Amino acid sequence: MKKFKLTLSYDGTAYHGWQSQRSGMGVQDAVEKALADIFPSGPKLQGSSRTDSGVHAYGMVAHFQIPFGELKMPHRHLLLAINAGLPDDIRVRKTTVAQDSFHARFDATGKQYRYVIWNHAAMNPLLRTQAWHVPQKLNLAAMEEAAGYFVGRKDFRTFTAKRDGILGDSIRTLTKCEIKKSGSKLTFIIEGEGFLYKMCRGIVGTLIQIGYGKYPPDEVLRMFSEKDRAMAGMNAPAHGLILWKVFYQK
Repeated sequence: MKKFKLTLSYDGTAYHGWQSQRSGMGVQDAVEKALADIFPSGPKLQGSSRTDSGVHAYGMVAHFQIPFGELKMPHRHLLLAINAGLPDDIRVRKTTVAQDSFHARFDATGKQYRYVIWNHAAMNPLLRTQAWHVPQKLNLAAMEEAAGYFVGRKDFRTFTAKRDGILGDSIRTLTKCEIKKSGSKLTFIIEGEGFLYKMCRGIVGTLIQIGYGKYPPDEVLRMFSEKDRAMAGMNAPAHGLILWKVFYQK
C-alpha cells in the first residue's frame, strides 16, 4: 500500500462537521467521493480531528492509502485531480507521500484553533459566516488577564459541553491562549496537545462574557475548581471557530 498525507481547508457552513455522516454531509464524505473518482479502491480518510457542524478548518490533516500502482498520474498532479472533484468550499492545499507508519490522528502532537470576533456595532458582511458578531464594548485588558488562567495543565471539565455517557479524562494542557486585536477584529489563538468537546467555544464564550463585565477575570480560577459546566460562561457559536494547524514531530 502507498500512503498519502493531505492538508485541507474548508468552509464548514454547509456541512455537519468533518466526520462522515449518514446524511452524506460530512466534509470527509465529499473528499472520499473525490478520491473514489480517481482511485478504484475507494480509499477512506483518517482525519487528525473532528470539527463540529459549522466549524471551519485551514489546516486539517488526513491520510489515506491505495494499492501500489493505482496512482496513474505523476504525484504533482494529484492535488489538482482531487480538487477538480471537490465543491468550491473544500480544497486540498497540499499532498505528500507519507511513511507507512504515519497516522494523521495518533501522530499529532498538538493543535491550534483560532476564533474570530467582529467587535463593532455593525457586522462586517464579508465575515458573516466566519466570525461571531459581538456588538458590546469589551474590556480587552480583563479578557487578556483571564486568558492567562487557561494556560497550563488543568482539568477542563467546566468548559466542555456534555455528551451522552460519562466524561472520562478531562485533563488537558494548553500552551497558548491569547487575543490579537486588529481594528474591530479580535482573534483568539488557543493551542494545546488536545481538546475536549466544544472546549474552545466554552473558553471563548467565557472570555467574551468577562469582556463585557459579567465575571471578573479571576473568576476563571473558581470555575476550574467547581468542575461544573454550569459555572462557566456560554459556548461561542460554531461559525467563528477554525482548526488552524495540526502539529507533528519533524
